[in-house]
Amino acid sequence: MSQGMPHDVPSAARLVAAVRDFLESDVLPAVEGRVRFHTRVAVNVLGMVERELELGPAQHAAHRVRLDELGVASDAELATAIREGLDGPDLVDALTAAVRDKLAVANPGYTTGPEVRPRS
Repeated sequence: MSQGMPHDVPSAARLVAAVRDFLESDVLPAVEGRVRFHTRVAVNVLGMVERELELGPAQHAAHRVRLDELGVASDAELATAIREGLDGPDLVDALTAAVRDKLAVANPGYTTGPEVRPRS
């Protein structure tokens, strides 16, 4: 935890991980049917929250840099620029990186396959 933060340990990420671990190791083996399905969904959601807490700040900073490099201030401005004809390898690279960041949080298994290279 960084110096000067207002919260004590455990961090939010550790609390989320503890609940996820409890659901996976204690609850999931003891339930079946609909409750088992919803427990799996809860485990997956907590995993996403955990990854977002861990990766989010760096991803946000990288996204900000990508938007700046494309000359836009927000995703809405980027969408407008694309509708108005913005194109090219820099755009493809920025969008590919943004999707990879989203997948790293939502489901990192989707990004562990063969490297997909943007068109140049």
